Amino acid sequence: MAITISISIFVVCMMLLMSSKFGASVSSPLCQSGYPHNAIPVHTEDIDLMQFAGNVEFLEAEFFCWGSYGYGLDVLEPGLVDGGPPPKGVTKANLDFLTRNIFKEFCNQEIGHLRAIKSRVGLFERPLLDLSTKNFAQVFDEAFGCKLEPPFDPYRDSLSYMLASYAIPYVGLVAYVGTNPNINGYITKRLLAGLLGVEAGQDAVIREYLYERASHVVFPYRHTVADFTIRISVLRNQLGMCGLKDEGLLVPPFLGAENRTTGNVLSADYESLSYKRTPAEILRILYTTSNEHIPGGFFPLGGNGRIARDFLIE
Repeated sequence: MAITISISIFVVCMMLLMSSKFGASVSSPLCQSGYPHNAIPVHTEDIDLMQFAGNVEFLEAEFFCWGSYGYGLDVLEPGLVDGGPPPKGVTKANLDFLTRNIFKEFCNQEIGHLRAIKSRVGLFERPLLDLSTKNFAQVFDEAFGCKLEPPFDPYRDSLSYMLASYAIPYVGLVAYVGTNPNINGYITKRLLAGLLGVEAGQDAVIREYLYERASHVVFPYRHTVADFTIRISVLRNQLGMCGLKDEGLLVPPFLGAENRTTGNVLSADYESLSYKRTPAEILRILYTTSNEHIPGGFFPLGGNGRIARDFLIE
């Protein structure tokens, strides 16, 4: 196995070297940027909207890094936290080889996202995050409408960690889709598109992993994986307070793609387009309070950036 992986890495490296040798360089006339001439790279109105995304990116980065590596941004990229408080209750998860590698990649992608936001529009200090077992247990209790026994532990095993992760990248995905119509600068449009593409990919990986196990009963409970996803999605719709914008792994036919499917490996609307949410909806969900003015949940003191802070003082 190790030999096969080493050979594959060698082949990929050789292909990259060959492409760099014979392909045109980025400075070549053949490789145009594609950006419009005489346009504004970053509109003033774009800055707050794109900085707001840093809240979700910090949440993802800390959860994915701690879960896979056993440490977070304070070790991996301390320059990004800007003196913000360390997350509460987060720890290394008991992951198998495949799952750990997936989330190590996700972790480093989130670091790249934070660095990209900081370099284009600036970034605030890391907000206080609650990634404790107690907080996740409360979220899952609310989703099921009763206390799970034993309390849900996101760090218990690979499947539990995937179910906990199900609750995060999708929130970023629909936030970026909602932000898209309000972005004007070509650099900020490129930033948003790049972030959205990877967030959508992360969500797809998590959903496919869970979809493959949809009928599995989640130990030590009597509920299936599909049931967990449906209940989390219903909870997010309730917290967001703006109708159906979130779907689990199984849906009735009238919600399936072209009303022909009940499997729902990707969540999308009746035209198979991604749902969208506003910053207020995102905060209602992440605060778990149904109120963008009342912090809690994953952000005990609220999110950072002008948009999130303005909601707190209204």
